[in-house]
Amino acid sequence: MKIYTHGRTNVYNINYHIVWCVKYRRKVLDSNISERLYRIANEIAADKGFELAEIKVGEMDHVHCFVSAPPMLSITQIVKYLKGITGRKLFDEFPEIKEKLWRGQLWNNSYFVETIGSTSEENVREYIERQKNVQM
Repeated sequence: MKIYTHGRTNVYNINYHIVWCVKYRRKVLDSNISERLYRIANEIAADKGFELAEIKVGEMDHVHCFVSAPPMLSITQIVKYLKGITGRKLFDEFPEIKEKLWRGQLWNNSYFVETIGSTSEENVREYIERQKNVQM
């Protein structure tokens, strides 16, 4: 992954670690479903304008993603795309999942997200603090 991405009007380095779980932590994400999930998620990223650098299923019941996104896409939008579209398509393509889940939801409503940058929070704070000392 590139450190900085150059857009038409901006340069950015916005990265997220996103984790979400299967509803009721049911272990339904076997190797076939996981492989299809990876392909669908990569298609979504390409279509919606963000980069999916890494995606892995853990313990058959949760998903980890490493995403790089432009500033015009909010984390809420990205998660909505990934969870909404993958959930719908996986339910359609693997109806056996519905035997362990009900009410038409594959994913839990919540998610975890953290930002990942090339510099630490401490470095950014120090840099900003040093700017106060510059006299104009």
